[in-house]
Amino acid sequence: MNDLIIFEFSSKSDLSNWQVVNDGVMGGKSKSQFYLNENGEGTFEGKISLENNGGFCSVRYNGNPISAKNSQFFRLRLKGDGKSYQFRVKSNKNDAQSYVFPFQTSGEWETIMIPTQELYPAFRGQKLAIPNYDGSKLEEVAFLIGNKEVENFKLLIASIKVQ
Repeated sequence: MNDLIIFEFSSKSDLSNWQVVNDGVMGGKSKSQFYLNENGEGTFEGKISLENNGGFCSVRYNGNPISAKNSQFFRLRLKGDGKSYQFRVKSNKNDAQSYVFPFQTSGEWETIMIPTQELYPAFRGQKLAIPNYDGSKLEEVAFLIGNKEVENFKLLIASIKVQ
């Protein structure tokens, strides 16, 4: 099966459909930014603060709706900083819940394979008692960091694909 490209970064990438969402939406003080670095990689970096019950930063991409129904994996090509992140998807960008898969980065360039059916539903950090992601529709992908500690972070993203 051929890969379906959700987003592949280059020096000419348009980031207008990417949006940073930090804990400021609930009074927190964490800060982050998302930009293209000199190599054309999507760069998500910032600092997590636990002030005012904060503690997370995220970046999300709203693209054209697609179906991932017959796909087995999300394939992420990225370089982290050795920290834990979450990959999140939404069937509908207006849904309250996201489907979540936590992953650990190694500090080197790597390919993270996420089984489509293993993304579990969650809302505000709580797992929900509804079925896992079924792939029928995909409107939003996101990366989130929220490890319950004050920390700087940096995640470089080369591509997000479905296979």
